[in-house]
Amino acid sequence: MGSALENYVNQVRTLSAAGSYRELADELPESLSLLVRNWSILDNVLETLDMQQHTLGVLYVLLGKLHSAATANPEPMQIIELMREFVQRSNLDQLRYAVCPFYETCHLFTDFLVQHNLSILGIKVLSLAIDHIRQMETQLTPIHADLCQLSLKAKNFNLILPYLDTDITDISTVAAECKNQQQQQPQHTLDANNDAKYFLLYYYYGGMIYTAIKNYERALYFFEVCITTPAMAMSHIMLEAYKKFLMVSLIVEGKIAYIPKNSQVIARFMKPLASHYHDLVNVYGNSSSEELRIIILKYSEAFTRDNNMGLAKQVATSLYKRNIQRLTKTFLTLSLSDVASRVQLPSAAEAERYILNMIKSGEIFASINQKDGMVLFKDDPEQYNLPDMFLNVQTNITQVLDLVKQINKMEEEIILNPMYVKKSLGSQDDDLASQHPKTYSGDPTD
Repeated sequence: MGSALENYVNQVRTLSAAGSYRELADELPESLSLLVRNWSILDNVLETLDMQQHTLGVLYVLLGKLHSAATANPEPMQIIELMREFVQRSNLDQLRYAVCPFYETCHLFTDFLVQHNLSILGIKVLSLAIDHIRQMETQLTPIHADLCQLSLKAKNFNLILPYLDTDITDISTVAAECKNQQQQQPQHTLDANNDAKYFLLYYYYGGMIYTAIKNYERALYFFEVCITTPAMAMSHIMLEAYKKFLMVSLIVEGKIAYIPKNSQVIARFMKPLASHYHDLVNVYGNSSSEELRIIILKYSEAFTRDNNMGLAKQVATSLYKRNIQRLTKTFLTLSLSDVASRVQLPSAAEAERYILNMIKSGEIFASINQKDGMVLFKDDPEQYNLPDMFLNVQTNITQVLDLVKQINKMEEEIILNPMYVKKSLGSQDDDLASQHPKTYSGDPTD
């Protein structure tokens, strides 16, 4: 081991033993380039450090390994095991002094796994990393986006869904963490600029995951958050989310879902770049499945290029279902062949398949007489007087009350924020000045 690396080890040991974690966290970034240059002997450095006692030192060695991965071409399983062991054994008190480098390590680890087609092996590791570093269950970290990406690549959503189902009330960003730690290292500037990227990616990937499991209402919410995030310019992530937002809107509501009027980026930039999707929306409004099939075929190349062809087919399926639901409001009985004809399905057998699936999912209430092929449409049998329904209502009321408490808490924090108070008082002074213009006792030309 070279003298420079020996100095690194001695520095980590000395400052860790003295409990000078702030000083160590401030000095270690300067050693990152040294660690990257000496990637071939970093395992020797790890042998001299203890993950629990020297968490900060081990973190930067791991960061150096990941930065040099393209050159060093390390054994993937070695990196995965090292990352898993670090997340499990690292000292959280020390790690709090280096949250930004820890986020960067997780980003590089995610990129490494994606490049080696080993995404499924990192899902558990990153879920542990999130649980380890976040300060509350409702806090969003940049690592959440990494976990979503790995889950999508692996098509494994069991671990990510509890995180996505949790409503966010706090956000941990690189900029905020560096400010809290009074760190101004230039190497964190780029990550701080990427805070918006990881926020948008979380909601974009989350919407894709909910779409994959056909929870379209929740997917619509995630895409909405992504596209309505305040911005001065359009992000490519927002554009792709907008395209999916339009399609999911048709599946959920049969039209474009409500978008706040202050989302100027959508009107100025996104609509012109998503003209194919707006054509799809317009044709959907005609309720003609045949016209919709033609427009999907016309733009199939664009939908395939955007990886939205599967979603376009779900839109077509939703129109068939929506047209069948319209029939329940007009007819009491219809033959399967009539249903197929009215909703433009190819055969009575296909109409029967759609109706049975819709009955099973509770989208319509009906029965089919197999002898004569007639469909009897029925009213919703729910009387809202069962214990399960009462429990459901009670649960919803509890959730609303908890939400009200959270809103009141956030409002109190904003009102007591010195920056808000200063800005609010400044606005009041401007209002008073406008209400009481200056008067002149003499000639204003004097």
